[in-house]
Amino acid sequence: MDDKDWELFKQQLNRKTGIDLQLYKEQQMRRRINNLIQKTEFKSYTTFFADAVKNKQKFADFIEYLTINVSEFFRNADKFGLLESDVIPYLLKNSTSGSLNIWSAGCSIGAEPYSLAIIMKELTPSKRPRILASDLDIEIIGKAKQGIYTADEIKAMRADRKVKYFTKTPDGKFAIKPEIKSMVEFRRHNLLKDRFDTNFDLILCRNVVIYFTEEAKAELYKNFFKALKPGGILFVGGTESILNSRQIGYETYKPFFYQRPMR
Repeated sequence: MDDKDWELFKQQLNRKTGIDLQLYKEQQMRRRINNLIQKTEFKSYTTFFADAVKNKQKFADFIEYLTINVSEFFRNADKFGLLESDVIPYLLKNSTSGSLNIWSAGCSIGAEPYSLAIIMKELTPSKRPRILASDLDIEIIGKAKQGIYTADEIKAMRADRKVKYFTKTPDGKFAIKPEIKSMVEFRRHNLLKDRFDTNFDLILCRNVVIYFTEEAKAELYKNFFKALKPGGILFVGGTESILNSRQIGYETYKPFFYQRPMR
């Protein structure tokens, strides 16, 4: 698995999926893929990739591993609690429509946008927000649309919400009810490549940029700034402080919540 093999693998992956590993931290991403390949009989990136593309499920599993789809409802309960008790009420107070335009960027299995839908259902029951949920991985979007979860994935949710918004399945899992499922619009989207919608009140991009290069992250946060309406807020992960937030134009609303100024 030499450098020439790595470069060829990156080209093949980009052509097949649109994932450009040039925009990811090479050392960390290469180590992650090495750990996977070493569990197989393959001795190079390209032979591993050639085998993976022959099998739809094997390739889907590889892309899911590559894009790090780990999530749960109300993940990081303290931060999500602040979102529910402070940030969203603040945005609603300043909304002319009485509802919000929200984007869950890198939505993974759908736990985050469905958590948002539950909050909005309770805070504004007579209004219908727009909740856009996007991810690079088309297979994981399919899982998100199904809306079926394990007990572990909903462990941070209050018991009354589990009863109210989920139906127990015969195999012991939990299916999100149609009234919540219908509130979320899912879309495949490459954060490092595709055009962004605009005029969002709230954008969440949490635990997504871990392997992005510093240059890619800087460009991403600039694009999020442009996608927010004046007064809109970006919510990032607990290890993802935006060090150059003021240079981009953000003001800090709360730790890990960055606001585009009203002016």
